[in-house]
Amino acid sequence: MTNHAHEYNTRLIWDGNHGDGTADYATYGRQYRILMADKPDIDGSADPVFRGEAARHNPEDLFVAAISACHMLSYLALCARKRLVVVAYEDAAHGTMMTTPDGGGKFVEVTLHPVVTMAPGQDEALALRLHETAHKVCFIANSCNFPIRHEATIRTG
Repeated sequence: MTNHAHEYNTRLIWDGNHGDGTADYATYGRQYRILMADKPDIDGSADPVFRGEAARHNPEDLFVAAISACHMLSYLALCARKRLVVVAYEDAAHGTMMTTPDGGGKFVEVTLHPVVTMAPGQDEALALRLHETAHKVCFIANSCNFPIRHEATIRTG
C-alpha cells in the first residue's frame, strides 16, 4: 500500500476577550470555537482547573475522546473485514495528564475500556485480539508518545 497524505483544516476563534484582552490573567475568558467546513462548531474552554468553563469541551477531553474514537473506528473496520459482527460498542476512556512547575504538562497515559457486544456465534477470542491490531493501526494512537492501554470486554448479545 502506498503512502497518501490526508489534509485536515480547522479554524479556531477565541471568544474570551471581555474588553481588556489578556491584560489580567484572572479575568480574561477561556472560551473559543472550533470551526470545520460543513460541520457543527465546537464550543470550547479551558478545563475548570485552568479557569475554564465546565459546560464547554476542553482540549484535554477532546484529546482523550479522539484517541477513543480512533480506536473504535479502527476496531470496527477490522471486525468488518474479518466478518465479525459487532452490534454495540461503548468506551469509558481515561487519560492522565501531569502538569509541570513551569505551567506546562503532558499526558502520561490513556486507558480505554471498550465494551463490545457481538452478535451470537462470533469468535470472541478473535474479537478480543483485534483490539491489539486496532491499537497498532489507529492514526491517533500512532501520533502519541505515551502508553495507550486498553482493557476490553467482549459480550455476546
